[in-house]
Formats: sequence, C-alpha cells, structure tokens
Amino acid sequence: MTVDASRPGPVLNSEMYGAFFEDLNHAADGGLYAELVQNRSFEFDPIDNEDYHSLTAWSLVTRGGGIASIHTAQENPLSPNNPTYVVLDVTTPGTGAGLMNHGFNTGIAVQEGERYHFTFYCRCDDNGSRPVQIRLESQTEDLFAEALITVESGDWVQYKAVLTSSGTDTAARLVLLTTGTGRLHMDMVSLFPEKTFNERPGGLRKDIARLIAELKPGFMRFPGGCLVHDGSLDPEARNSMYRWKNTIGDVASRPSRRNNWSYNQSMGLGYYEYFQFCEDIGAAPLPVLPAAYNPHHGLEEPLDQLGPWIDDALDLIEFANGTTDTVWGAKRAELGHPEPFGLQYIAIGNEEVRQGYFDRYPYFQNAIREKHPEIKVICSSGPQPQGEDYETGWNYSRQFQADLVDEHYYALPSWFLSNWHRYDDFDRSGPKVFVGEYASWGNKFYNALAEAAYMTGLERNADVVKLTCYAPMLANIDYVNWRPNLIWFNNHQAFGSVNYYVQQMFSLNKGDVVLHSELALNPPSNEHTATEESIRGRIGVGTFRTSVKYMDFTISDNLAGTTYFSDSFQNHSLLWKIREGDWIAAAGGYVQSSTDLADCRSTVSADVSNHYTISVKGVKLDGEEGLRIIFGEQDRNNYYVWNYGGWINRLSTLRKCVDGTEATIIEIDQVSVETGREYALKVEVSGRHIRCYVDDVLIHDLIDPVSTIEPLYYTASKDYASGDIIIKAVNAQEDELEVQLTLEGVDRIGEIGKVIELSADSLDAENSFAAPQRVVPVSKDLTGLGKSFTYRFPGHSVTMLRLKTD
Repeated sequence: MTVDASRPGPVLNSEMYGAFFEDLNHAADGGLYAELVQNRSFEFDPIDNEDYHSLTAWSLVTRGGGIASIHTAQENPLSPNNPTYVVLDVTTPGTGAGLMNHGFNTGIAVQEGERYHFTFYCRCDDNGSRPVQIRLESQTEDLFAEALITVESGDWVQYKAVLTSSGTDTAARLVLLTTGTGRLHMDMVSLFPEKTFNERPGGLRKDIARLIAELKPGFMRFPGGCLVHDGSLDPEARNSMYRWKNTIGDVASRPSRRNNWSYNQSMGLGYYEYFQFCEDIGAAPLPVLPAAYNPHHGLEEPLDQLGPWIDDALDLIEFANGTTDTVWGAKRAELGHPEPFGLQYIAIGNEEVRQGYFDRYPYFQNAIREKHPEIKVICSSGPQPQGEDYETGWNYSRQFQADLVDEHYYALPSWFLSNWHRYDDFDRSGPKVFVGEYASWGNKFYNALAEAAYMTGLERNADVVKLTCYAPMLANIDYVNWRPNLIWFNNHQAFGSVNYYVQQMFSLNKGDVVLHSELALNPPSNEHTATEESIRGRIGVGTFRTSVKYMDFTISDNLAGTTYFSDSFQNHSLLWKIREGDWIAAAGGYVQSSTDLADCRSTVSADVSNHYTISVKGVKLDGEEGLRIIFGEQDRNNYYVWNYGGWINRLSTLRKCVDGTEATIIEIDQVSVETGREYALKVEVSGRHIRCYVDDVLIHDLIDPVSTIEPLYYTASKDYASGDIIIKAVNAQEDELEVQLTLEGVDRIGEIGKVIELSADSLDAENSFAAPQRVVPVSKDLTGLGKSFTYRFPGHSVTMLRLKTD
C-alpha cells in the first residue's frame, strides 16, 4: 500500500459522521428523556396503542383498611392541551390511600444516596387541607424515601419535593398516599433524577446521553424517521404529523401525541431540548420536517394550502437562528437561550418518493432559499439504494438542485462488503449525498465489520458523500420496535453495540483531507473473493398472516421452452414440502388457510438451469397482507422471496435471506392486493437478473450481483491539528494480510505511532448487558516505524493507524 501525502484529495466534512435520533423503541420516554414516571399526565389513549387507557402504568393503593377509588376526568383540566387528570376519592383513608406508578421496564430504578426531584399538580374540591405522602418503595413496600406535601388549594398548584433514596433497586414504585378523606385531583406527576446530563433539571438520562456524546457526532438528525410524516394533516389532532411548535414551552401544555411506533409521546423531549442537546455535544442540528404529505396513507395537503406548512419551516429557522427581536428568536430567548443555535441544515420529508412529495417539496425549498440562502435543504430518494423509486428521487433532486439527497438503506452484510465502490462514479456536479439511515441487519461483530468496510468507501468519496449516520440509535430492550440499534438500554444500564464502536472509531479518527492511496496485490489476480453463485434451490409459494389460494403453478426453462414442474393442484402432491402453515391441495387450488401464522411456505425441488420462470395465479382469501413466491431456497435461512402486498398490504418487496437474516433488495409502495381478485404472478430468473411481473406488468427488474469480499478495504487521511496520517483498513477476510506500507510526500515518520484495533473471538460476538464491553477497540503504541514498514492486518479486523509526520 502506498499513501501519498503530497496528493490530497477531497476535504472531509467536519460533520461527516453523525447520529440519528428517532423516538422508536422508547428512545425518548423511558429512554433518553430522564422522566421516571410513565403516563405522567394520564393521557395514554387507545389511539396510541389499543391496549392503552388513561390509567396505564397506574394502580389504586389502599392500606390499613382504606377504602378509595380512582378515575380520570377532563372537566376542569390543568391545560386544554392535556385535558385528562386523575381523581382520587377517599372514603376511608385507613393508613393511607392513593395511587402508584409502575415506571418503565421492571419499574423505577433508584440508587442509594441519589436525589430525585418530584413534582405534581394537585387541587382539592374545597379549600381544605390534605396531606399527601410521596414515597419511593420496593415491590414489597420497603421504603427508600418519603416526603410530605400538604395540598391546600382548590386551584391547580404545582408542589415539589426532593427524595433521597436509602437503597438501590431497579423495580421501585412511586406511591402517593393521603390520610385525609374526600377528593383530590392530580396531574403531571413527575420524578426526575437530580443527576441528569449536564445537570439540567428535567433533562436527559446521563448514561445514555454520555454514550451519544462520546460518539463525537458532527451532527444529529431528529426527530425521525417515519415518525415525522406518519399522521393526519390536522396540527391539532392527537395523531397529527410531527409539528415542532407543539413540542416547545411548558411541558404541562405540550399536547400528548400518538407515536406511530404504537405508543405515546409525552413531548417532554421536544425541539428546544433537541437543539440544546446538539449544542451540548457539539453536533450540528439537522431537523426533519414533514412535507404536508403522508406516504403511508396517501394524505396530501392541497398545493394552495401549503402556506402554514412552509411557515412552520421558516419559523423553525427563525427559532433556531433568529435574533431576539424576531418573533421566534424572542421565543427561544424566553425559553432560556438568547444565543442562536446555528442551524445549517433542514430536511423536508423522510423516504418519500411519490409524486405527491415531489409536487410539494420545491415549494419548501424555494421559500427557504429565498429567505435563508445560507440553509442547506435536503431532499429524499426513498428507503432503498436502487430501483425505479430511487432513480426517481435522484432525478427530481437534480431537477430541484437540492443541496443534499437523503439516502437510506438497511441491507445484509454482504451488500455492504460488495458496495465499497458505490460512490466512486457518482456525479460530482450534482447534489451531494446524505446517508441519513443505514445499517446491516444485526449487532454482531460481522455486521460491524461489514459496515466499517463500507465506511472506508464513504470516506474515500468525501467530495460527494457529505453526511452519514447509522440508524436507529437507541433501543429500550423491553420495548423493541426495530432491530438492529446502535445503543441498547434498560431502566438502569446502557451499552454500545459493536456497531457503536465502529462509528466511534471513524468519528474520532476522521482527519481533515483524504490522501491518495493505492493497494497493489501480490499476486495481482486475487482481486476479491466471491461468496455465492447462481440463484438455485427450492421454489414455492407462501403467505404471511394471510389466507391465499394458489393455482396453476409452473416452473419452465426460459431457453429451451420446456417445463420443469407443473401442478394444477387437483390433489395433494408429495413433492410439496410444507415449512409452515395449514396447506391443502384439492379442486384445482392450493390453499393456506391460517391468518395467524407468519412466514408460511410450501416448496418443491426442481433441477433448474440458470434461466427459469416461475408462474402462478393467486387469490387472497382473508388476512392483512398479500401473495408470496419463494425461490433460490437452500434451506430455511437462505432464500429469496417476492412479497407482493407486504408490510400490511402496501409494498411489493423483493427480499433476500442469508444465514437467517432477511433484507429488502428492492421495493415499491402503493401496492394493495384485493381480497377475492385473481392475480397472475411471474418471476423470471436469468443468471442473477430477476424480473417480477403481475398480470404481465413488470414490477421489479434488477440484477442481484455476486457478493464479493475485497482483499482489504482502506482509506487514508491527514489530520492537520495533530499532523497525523491516519490509515483506516478493514480486513474482512479470514486470514491475516501482510502489507508493505509506503508513505510518500513526507519528510519523516515518527518512530512511535498508534494503532486502534477492533477484533473479536467470533464473527457472532456481540456486546450485551452481561458483557457490555465484550468487543471494544484496543489502542496500543506502534514502534519501529519509518517511511516504509510492514504491518500485518489480522483476519476479520478493523484497524486504524495514526502515524506522526513532520
């Protein structure tokens, strides 16, 4: 390998490696937002989750013969934005009657000697006096802390107390008891640890925030994600799209919102807190705003009514950057931050690729550029790295001359290893690339290794790839909506996945400018290792929580025009192998009747060539999804599946499963399979070229290339502050690779450098609560250096060499 310091290449954006926050997996409430009380304002509702109600996470407590009841009401609310509150009716207090909050996960985590700040709003029906005892207890009623509050008003008043825990427990409860009779009304019951990130009252959970800060992210994208655009067009509706103005100001007046990941958002973590956190960790804020278009439900604000939506975008820029003599700059100052937040980027939409989005996007971009030309505006290219939708997104982005285009892809490790050169031939004159969401499907060492390999390619192309962030970032282990994730936590622990440490290694060792580097192989014929060949294996049909009747199943040879296999299902055939489901073949059809079972499939074996066609007719009988064709099935964990009507009957996806991990290769949305209608499905396989048809209409057309592993993935850069040359190398091969490193364009190399290495005892190794640092980078001095030296890169390793230069 030769690294030439006299040939600097692209400048590395100082903000290149960032973080992405979306409130899924309870990333905010029960996560980064340090509130310990779940459903503190009694606003949980079946709109959020069919199992929710206004007293979710709460229960009645009566002790010593007490007789009492609790219910919720809305007649005289603390805030009209959060109208629900709890009413405690005490007939006989006994030794205490009241209510208990169960917290998140196993309960409320408390530590011996730590202080906790309690607040709530309360009022009496009359102006009498009511004692309320605030207690932190174990599940067996052992007392950790207590305080006494006297409620003396018929009006809503906020009361406060500080509790110091005498013990440590991860399953504590907050209990509010009174020994008085009559009626108490309570709302916004809150408990925060005193030790929050940067010691902010009502702030962020310290351990999670610290892990994010230690990534040293150049930017943070927030608040989503699909969370941004999945909702109604009405800003006042509980299930509205994410509207930033509803998330600032007094937390008691922020309207509770349905989270599209099937839970509730208190909005305690809102836009002001996002900007504040970005400032605290030195990350540029990158907010994502809805484009007045919901792709999930086809909702579109009329073009002549986009004014309020565009105003929201302009007002947000003013809120972040405006002087204190502007309306929204003054609002920011009123909240405690007179200085601007320094907003540079704004994204309009998330993953949208349909005409409804592209009709609306330019109105936002034009308005922003007219008033704020300094702001870079980001357009979308959809959720996949290839295909018609992706190309449409890029074509429109070029037409609009967007500053950046937001690319998303979740893929198999093999995809990342095979796409090292993805951006080598990208158009350098058009919009730049923002990789706003990416991850390989898993948190094992091999996933992180593949991502690291791919990231060297991103860095080599820093003239076109300007911003990148792994996604998602946070997951509460007891409330998982999505896997994989960068950081995992419960109510008292948090740890970084192996993927986290890869992101951190690149962020901390980025450099300022890419240097020219070349690798010469010996022997030169060993360019890469192919990991798969033709698409062959069992072929069949399937369903997912859907009852389907299949008919006239045929597998034919494309070249010879002959038939390998044909079945009209007049009776049951022993050739069919049922993997899952209630299948029966009779009377000209093959029926899978269960609507409860997932991934039902039945396949046959056919000795096909490299060129074959699968044809079948299908009728959906009942259920939530559509039709499936399986092909190239080697076993239960290795196959291809075309899912027409997937993701609750709205997508057509072509997916590939390798070693039990399934990922989408290509997809289109706005697909719906009608119950009772007959569809003719066809899959043509020619080598690795796959075409999918419905009623002779081409739906998918792609080449799934042979997966390859390069002999070494690498890039080099120069850090001006330290003078270091940084060489990043990922050896994804099993064997150690000996490399002769030659540095050109430098006078001298220091005799001692530094090596930072990430490796593991197994490709399946991963960090966990029990072993949070099973796989972490190891740093050590590197000696015996010169302008030319030999280094052995271990098999399956991520290595960064920092070499001192004069």
